Amino acid sequence: MQQAQVICEFTNSNSWVVLSSIEQSIKQKIEAIGTPLKDWDIQINYGIKTGLNEAFIIPTEKRDEILAACLSEEERKKTDALIRPILRGRDIKRYGYEWADRWLISTHNGIKEKNIPRVDIENYPAIKAHLDSFWGRIEHRSDQGDTPYNLRNCVYMEDFLKPKILYPDISQRLSFCYCSEHIYCNNTVYFITTKNNDDLPILIEYLNSNLINWYYRTLSVQLGETAVRMFSIYVLNISIPKNVSSKTIYEAFDLNKEEINFIESYN
Repeated sequence: MQQAQVICEFTNSNSWVVLSSIEQSIKQKIEAIGTPLKDWDIQINYGIKTGLNEAFIIPTEKRDEILAACLSEEERKKTDALIRPILRGRDIKRYGYEWADRWLISTHNGIKEKNIPRVDIENYPAIKAHLDSFWGRIEHRSDQGDTPYNLRNCVYMEDFLKPKILYPDISQRLSFCYCSEHIYCNNTVYFITTKNNDDLPILIEYLNSNLINWYYRTLSVQLGETAVRMFSIYVLNISIPKNVSSKTIYEAFDLNKEEINFIESYN
């Protein structure tokens, strides 16, 4: 114990974390040079809560079956527009994602603040027939909109159509990916949007780095030996430098050789 002792100071309201001298040095440099994400112009939201994924998140085969049941070309076109691709936490990888042929029946509840009306299920008979097969369960679920056929209110619904950074709610290693497609995600995925899309490539590089993968574990709670929960209260405290010139991430944080070797050996 005498040989492994380390002096730590707990002088502020932040969560306590016991770190070695080299770890304290690295953490102090990150926080002195970087800007916490909560001070960037970003918004973090989580994906859609359906209340019953079996009914509202469907495979391609079921989507094709619903479209085939449409009685007219007009119904088929508007039904097709309402069934959108969706990603789950397990689909998100570091720098990319693997869509698993899953679709969301986006019977949204509208956005009252923007006078966007909710989806009227009576205009989508084939979708209504599918959801009616789950009636006993969708009727009593807690996450629903004005009717059991509608998804719960989501004021940021339009943000799914913007360029964004996606990441899973539980991760063995920090895994962030850029997505410019009009694609939804379920509530096992968080996503970052910003008014300045030029920030997204910078954020991706830092968030996926070995350094931030180590640093995040000084901020968050862990599950078991390696997994971490990606709660927004922790993610928003990740410090990343703004207006970085063309340096490596280690140079941007002024890490010395010993500190770099420590991070590389950790990962």
